[in-house]
Amino acid sequence: MATTTFLGNATCNITQGVTTYDVTDQLSSAVLTVGNDALETTAFSTSNPTGRTYTAGLQQGELTLTLYLSYGSGEVEAALAACVGKTSTIVISPSGTTESPSNPEYTIEGFLESFSPLNSSIGELSTVDAVFTVSSWTRDIT
Repeated sequence: MATTTFLGNATCNITQGVTTYDVTDQLSSAVLTVGNDALETTAFSTSNPTGRTYTAGLQQGELTLTLYLSYGSGEVEAALAACVGKTSTIVISPSGTTESPSNPEYTIEGFLESFSPLNSSIGELSTVDAVFTVSSWTRDIT
């Protein structure tokens, strides 16, 4: 049985309008969940009379980025402030920027409803969770 060990080192770029923010150096965690809505196709003539059947509907998902807060032009707080209430393009890969079967690149369109621009506790690094609602996504390995 083949096994591999993967050490995460994700890269992440967020594009809002004509500005691209590389937040890789402030990224602590990235969780991407992608899928499709389940549309029921059960009919009287279905070959499975004891259960429901489904087909894929519209794409959907969620991307949660945990970032260290930093302030200033081009930093995390400015990037997220530019994205609030808008759909942005996020390009993310598990390890580096070169796509391959072992490092797929995901390009998503995601809506950021809100974020916390201030999260401060004495003696701790400030972080923010940015949760993007994914409206569409593609996976590239070439």
